[in-house]
Amino acid sequence: MLEGLVDTANLAKAFGLVFAPKTLAIICLASFYGLFFGAIPGLTATMATALLVPVTFFMDPVPAIGAIIAATAMAIFSGDVPGVLLRIPGTPASAAYTDEAYAMTRKGQSELALGACLVFSVIGGLFGSLALALVAPALAEFALKFSTFEYFWLACLGLTCAVFVSRGDPLKGVISLCFGLAVAQVGIDVVHGTPRFTFGNINLMGGIDLVPALVGFFAVPELIRNVTANHGRVEIVTQKIGSVFRGQWELFKRYPLNAFRGNVIGVLIGALPGAGADIAAWISYAVSKRFSREREKFGTGHPEGLVDAGAANNSALGGAWVPALVFGIPGDSITAIVIGVLYMKGMQPGPTVFINSQDLVYALFIVFFLANLLMIPFGWAMIKASRRILSVPREVLMPVILLFCVVGSFAIENSIFNVWVMLAMGMIGYLFEENGIPTAPAILGLVLGKMIEENFLLSMIKVGGDVTGLFARPIGGTLGALTLAIWVAPLAWLAWRRIASGRAA
Repeated sequence: MLEGLVDTANLAKAFGLVFAPKTLAIICLASFYGLFFGAIPGLTATMATALLVPVTFFMDPVPAIGAIIAATAMAIFSGDVPGVLLRIPGTPASAAYTDEAYAMTRKGQSELALGACLVFSVIGGLFGSLALALVAPALAEFALKFSTFEYFWLACLGLTCAVFVSRGDPLKGVISLCFGLAVAQVGIDVVHGTPRFTFGNINLMGGIDLVPALVGFFAVPELIRNVTANHGRVEIVTQKIGSVFRGQWELFKRYPLNAFRGNVIGVLIGALPGAGADIAAWISYAVSKRFSREREKFGTGHPEGLVDAGAANNSALGGAWVPALVFGIPGDSITAIVIGVLYMKGMQPGPTVFINSQDLVYALFIVFFLANLLMIPFGWAMIKASRRILSVPREVLMPVILLFCVVGSFAIENSIFNVWVMLAMGMIGYLFEENGIPTAPAILGLVLGKMIEENFLLSMIKVGGDVTGLFARPIGGTLGALTLAIWVAPLAWLAWRRIASGRAA
């Protein structure tokens, strides 16, 4: 049982690993890196994570994971700053309440808006960290009962959630998912050992490397957009920013339910594969507006929505790590990248990681709390320096980012082929986004495709090819029934509406 493995020795070792001077220095540097990336419109937290991965090759496990956690937490918060000052969200997670925040700025309340974004991001991040530390070990003990049957259905359910939570046309989400699954088939057959879709190219025998694909999907489209778009000069709001913490206690006393609700929504949405902080923020803002007693004030510079959504987008980060750690299923695009890093550092995601690498898991939990606490002084400093950060010329920034993309993709295996993979995936990602096709399902398909295939084939071997064997075990049968119900429900609903409209006619 996992409880028997939890002891003070592991915890003390974890504290020693996290608070080593080298680790703290790396976490601080990664924090500034994340703050910078999040504050520049168009440079997302996912892009920051993807570009950070090659650097983590040369780090020990705890500094590597700590750098990614700190950078992503800071980037999600700092995306709020250009939203408040420029009405341009720095990251997708900030887009939900950008108009509300900028409306507060027009009313002369920029420091209140920036303070709310900072304070409630910290509260949300700490809540998400607490949820991760409490839920993940308990869920891991339950997951120890899983076999190939359960993992097959769980991965299918994860892909299904990724399609349904994607904004826009569900059919486009399915197209994106199918593309990711097709790319996952490239390489050696996991059972028969025969090459598939390699077209005689030896570089494809090992499949498409995840990191160059992710860097291409998330970084290159932004670079192309910035090159092709006609960016005019954007003036930062000129009003003086005083104490960003003034009035925050009054906001918390006025909206405690909103903060708690945003935290819970963030964790729950973050734990859904493919959802992420941006969807959590949109849902939380919509819920806040729906149940507000002052609904008419939304859109005029009302801080209530900022409390909900600001807490949700940071708490979603902790929630997204729960399925990533326990099942190896990414909760969002950031944890899709993180899973690759965990494998590289010997922390194979799954329930056994809480047994085989418990000191590292405890260190991960501690880093989550530390990164969110560091957000208070670092976030305050970033707000004060926002004018300088936001004025970095794009013609200088974009070539540097492209250089990082190329070097990072090459450094993974010292292969120029990975650079071509990165560029090809970048072009595909750009075409997807220009046509309204979400990229998150494609990434989930790429990450989970091999997991689905391997567990399905091994399950079929166990039951002698009898498909009904997938439902034989209680947990597997329940997950299978739930997955099939989600697949069938939209078709049944459509058929029912047509029958009902036919009767009405």
